[in-house]
Amino acid sequence: MAVREIIQVGNPVLRDRSIKVMRFDKTLTELVDDMIETMQDSNGVGLAAPQIGVLSRVIVVEMPDDEQYPHPGERFVLCNPKIVKASRETEIGEEGCLSVRGYVGQVERAVEVVISGQDIKGKKVRIKAHDFLARAFQHEIDHLNGVLYVDIAEENSVMTLEEYQELLQQEQEAGAEQTEPSIAV
Repeated sequence: MAVREIIQVGNPVLRDRSIKVMRFDKTLTELVDDMIETMQDSNGVGLAAPQIGVLSRVIVVEMPDDEQYPHPGERFVLCNPKIVKASRETEIGEEGCLSVRGYVGQVERAVEVVISGQDIKGKKVRIKAHDFLARAFQHEIDHLNGVLYVDIAEENSVMTLEEYQELLQQEQEAGAEQTEPSIAV
């Protein structure tokens, strides 16, 4: 296992469409092991193979080990994932990306999705995901199609982490002065 370099926005590999995984072998296992180690080393929740320069349809997602998240502490490894069903209900939420370091934005995503794909051995799998897990799957699958969250973020919502922290601070201060809670961006 090795920590690999995460490529950043501007690298053309992030804009390419990934290739279907056909061989479920030792090379794939090594890729997945490296992806998991790289994601964990960067404190990420998910990683797609293109983010480390490999144009294979492989994603890893690991939920924080916290009861406020669906499937706390659970890790998902999917090859050739695709969204087969998405709820009509959507939600705008904060997203960041290991390939767009230092920025966050607001992205509208389906609240629930059903994902089909294959595990690391090639066995077909189907996962029903909701809330944060659904958002993570949609974000990582976008990477496989050359799409970054900044491409689909709400207009004028992408900002630096510093600007975002400042905005949150302002909202907290405004909320302390009001009797009604402020609406989070």
